[in-house]
Amino acid sequence: MNTTSAHASRSGAPAPGRVVLLTTSHRVAPGLLSWPAWQALREADLVLCADGAHPQLPYLREAGIAVEEAAPSAEEVLDACAGGRTVVVVATGEGEPALTDGLARLAGSGRVTMPELELLPASYDLPGARLLDLVQVMDRIRAECPWSSRQTHEGLAKYAIEEAYELVESIEDGDRDELREELGDVLLQVVFHARIAEEDPEEPFSVDDVAGGIVAKLIHRHPHVFGDETATTPEEVKAHWLRTKAEEKRRVSVTDGVPLGQPGLALAAKLASRVRTAGLDVPFPKGEGIGYELLALAARAEARGVDPEAALRAAARTYRDAIRTAEGVPERT
Repeated sequence: MNTTSAHASRSGAPAPGRVVLLTTSHRVAPGLLSWPAWQALREADLVLCADGAHPQLPYLREAGIAVEEAAPSAEEVLDACAGGRTVVVVATGEGEPALTDGLARLAGSGRVTMPELELLPASYDLPGARLLDLVQVMDRIRAECPWSSRQTHEGLAKYAIEEAYELVESIEDGDRDELREELGDVLLQVVFHARIAEEDPEEPFSVDDVAGGIVAKLIHRHPHVFGDETATTPEEVKAHWLRTKAEEKRRVSVTDGVPLGQPGLALAAKLASRVRTAGLDVPFPKGEGIGYELLALAARAEARGVDPEAALRAAARTYRDAIRTAEGVPERT
C-alpha cells in the first residue's frame, strides 16, 4: 500500500485509487504486451479506450478484458477511481493529451486528492523499429504519388550515385547533421529500389529479402563473431572476409566483382589492392600519357594505405578555397 492510500485508510477517507495510462507501439504486433501491462489490465476495475478501432482491442477482448469505448474527462476518471478503484486507459496513437493535461491541472489546483498516476509502456520499440515506418511511408508514396509510382530502377540509378557522393562529402566535412540526413537519403534509395522490385512480374523481391540477404552474408563472413573461428586483429578479420567472399562468389579472377564504372582513381586503387592481397606480381602496363602515370600513382597510394580519391578531393577542396580567396569571396561558414 502506498503512503497516500495508508493515510486515507487511517483518516477514514476513501482511498483515491489509481489511474494507469497504458501506451503501446504500433511497430509491435498487437497483443504482444508486457507482463506488467497484462497484469494491470486483468486487475483493473475499469478499462477505457477512446478509439474503437484501436488495434489492441480485439486481442484484449479475446483475452477476456472488458474494454469500454469512451473518452472521459479528468474529473470523470477521478470519479471512477473513487473508493480505491483502478482505471486503465489504453492510449490512442496520439496519446491522451486532453486527459493528461486535465489531470495535471487538477493535481496543480491542490483542491482534490489525486489518485496514483502511472504511465505504463505495454510494448516497446526495438532498435531499428522506425525502419518499419519508412517501409510503410514508401508503400504509400509508391501507390499514390504520380512521380514515385512511375519510377524504375534505371531511372533512379543516378540518384543513388548522387546521394552516395553527398554522403561522402558530409563525412569529409565533419557535419554531423548533414551526415544523419545523407544517411537517410541513401537509405531511401535502398527502400525505394526494394519497393519497385516487389512489382517485378518474374523475379520479385522485397526489402525483407534484401535485409535477410545481407544478414546472412554478414553472419557467414564473420565466423569469428558467429562461429568457431578466431580473429584478434583487423588483418585476420579481412582475411576471413576475403576467404568467405571468394567461396561465395566462386570467382576465377581477382578482378571479378570490381565495378569498372567507378571513378578512375578508385578503380586503379581497387585493382592494385586485389593484386597486392592476392600476392600476385603484375607489372604496370607500359604506355605513355597521364593515365598510366595516374595508375602508378594510385597504386602507390593504395600500398601506403591512402585512398587516392579522398586525397585528391582534399587537395581539390584546398584548391577551391584558394580560388575563392583569389576572387575575394568570403570564407564558407
